[in-house]
Amino acid sequence: MKLDTQAQVDAAERILRLSWVIVFGAVLYSVLTVTPLVQRVTPEGWGLTAPILPIVVDAAVVIVVRVDAIVARLDGDAGFWPALLRWLTGLMTLALNVGDSALKGDLVGVGVHAVAPILLIVTAEAGLKWRRAITTAIERIEHEHEAERERERERERQLRDEQRAEREREQEAARLERERLEAADRERREQAAAEREREREHAARIAREEREHAAQLERDRALFELDREQRAEAREREERERQEKERKAKEAAQKAERDRKAADTRKPALASVSAAVSTPRPAVSAAVSTAAHATAHDAQPVQKMSEEDARQAVADAIREGRSQRQVAALTGWSTGWVAKRFQELEGAAA
Repeated sequence: MKLDTQAQVDAAERILRLSWVIVFGAVLYSVLTVTPLVQRVTPEGWGLTAPILPIVVDAAVVIVVRVDAIVARLDGDAGFWPALLRWLTGLMTLALNVGDSALKGDLVGVGVHAVAPILLIVTAEAGLKWRRAITTAIERIEHEHEAERERERERERQLRDEQRAEREREQEAARLERERLEAADRERREQAAAEREREREHAARIAREEREHAAQLERDRALFELDREQRAEAREREERERQEKERKAKEAAQKAERDRKAADTRKPALASVSAAVSTPRPAVSAAVSTAAHATAHDAQPVQKMSEEDARQAVADAIREGRSQRQVAALTGWSTGWVAKRFQELEGAAA
């Protein structure tokens, strides 16, 4: 719309420029008309100065028309004196143009010569009014355009405000959603940390129980080893005592045998010697027999348990921490059989 208005104003300005054709035509006509009149009233020898007066008056007319056009385009008001100059120059031009015909009493000439000045005066006034009207219309259109631009800016501002409010709502919703997700993630991390803490406590408790169980087993094993060593020492001590008894019994028998042989060689009397020797023989035989009986009693093997009792003894030994040799010595079964029962029960427990 602004482009259309500017085009119309430019077109009006081009048309108003045609008024200068009227101005220059009226000026030229005025110079040609007024010069003979001025020559008749000019002293002889000064006839060449006759065109100066109409030129000066018409130049004033041109100046007034031109300046008024500029002032009107700027929507200004020059006041009283420019208007007086405009009408004064117009009336002077009119008077000079019709003066010759009026002095001759030629009314037709007055009318004919009045056309150009009157047309010049009216054209100047009309151009002034047209330019002021165009300026007023341009100002009105500019005000309308400015109001439209202001309304457009207001709509754009409202749209920006709505978009900004929408963005703020979206940002607030995104912030709330982000906070909700962060809270959920934080809760998940806390739950995971609590679960890991429970798992660590459970693992620590299991490890502690295992260490306590291992320590208890170690203590039981140490007690068992101590008991086994004490039993082994007792058996060794009994074995040494038994061997000492056997040695003493053997030495007593050998001494008795030597004594008997010595008696046989020293005493010729067989009867006396036989009586002397045969008397202590039962004692020697009894001593030998007693030592041999003790040896046989100490070497007597342990009675073999039934398989059910032996299995129960193996289970008790595993629980109490006894060794396989002790179980084999206790039950009378072989160490290979006892080792297999140990493996079976330990594998089942694992």
